[in-house]
Amino acid sequence: MTKILIIYTGGTIGMVNDPTTGSLVPFDFKQIRQNVPELDRLNYDLDVYSFDPILDSSNMTPEIWAEIATLIKNKYELFDGFVILHGSDTMAFTASALSFMLENLSKPVVLTGSQLPIGEIRTDAKENLITALEIAATRRDDRPMVPEVCIYFDYQLFRGNRAIKYNSEKFEAFRSPNYPILAEAGVTLSFFSNYILPQPDRELVVHLNYNPNIGVLKLYPGISELAVRAVTASPVDAIVLETFGSGNTTTAGWFIDCLKEAIGNGKLIVDITQCQRGSVELGMYETSKRLEQMGVVSGYDMTFEATITKLMYLMGQGLQHQEIVRLMEDSLRGELTN
Repeated sequence: MTKILIIYTGGTIGMVNDPTTGSLVPFDFKQIRQNVPELDRLNYDLDVYSFDPILDSSNMTPEIWAEIATLIKNKYELFDGFVILHGSDTMAFTASALSFMLENLSKPVVLTGSQLPIGEIRTDAKENLITALEIAATRRDDRPMVPEVCIYFDYQLFRGNRAIKYNSEKFEAFRSPNYPILAEAGVTLSFFSNYILPQPDRELVVHLNYNPNIGVLKLYPGISELAVRAVTASPVDAIVLETFGSGNTTTAGWFIDCLKEAIGNGKLIVDITQCQRGSVELGMYETSKRLEQMGVVSGYDMTFEATITKLMYLMGQGLQHQEIVRLMEDSLRGELTN
């Protein structure tokens, strides 16, 4: 019998109405079959691990990512797949982080959640949970179908480090703007094998050290030198620079000087586009040529979530600066196209 571990961190999916107060409260996921009786028809051996206390995903931290990764490591040989129930607000961050932490992953790690509590009549929770379990259990030629960290939501399976949350009001909460979906749930489960990572030929390695000392500078027309220096002169180790179009910025002398000073002080600057679709192409226009010349790193088509968590991961590994630069521009877990 296929064995799946459900890891419940928190989120809307595990909420039910308390009849005494009328408020939403978490239910005990150890009694998951009572709340979702359809699970009995899957004929899986399910085990549940619940965080105590459960978390609003807005309170997610690298320390909790490490706790999830450690749990997967400790249970890795006991289960065929893992389903993580998580609040949707920071799900893409957690999925991205875990993709870097779980090197040589050969089993499915599927994150899912819901927009409505599981106790609501119109809830999307049951379908998301049941299908996530089916995806985690699916095998072909006796090998897991999806050996990577992914997000399942509203009939679509996304690579975890390619997904973004784009809608807080519809069931279709996630999109993968720069990479195709991995699977689609209709009358049947359709997997798109050519987009799924290959099975690794090495053993799982779990990385737990993260450096979250990162600044974020999002550009806008009219941004002041004071606002820019508040980030570039701050005591951070790296800066994510959210630029216009294909990586363009103002060419004002003071702005270029701020970036040069930051790089001269040992800060790593990664350029990603504010556009949801498309890629950074440093040097394509004059406005980004100077960035390339001074040593700004291209984030290509990485999401903000993937860029932040990849930086945290690489800076936590004790690598030399130039090695981090090289790896930021290389695809480690399918997170970018260059």
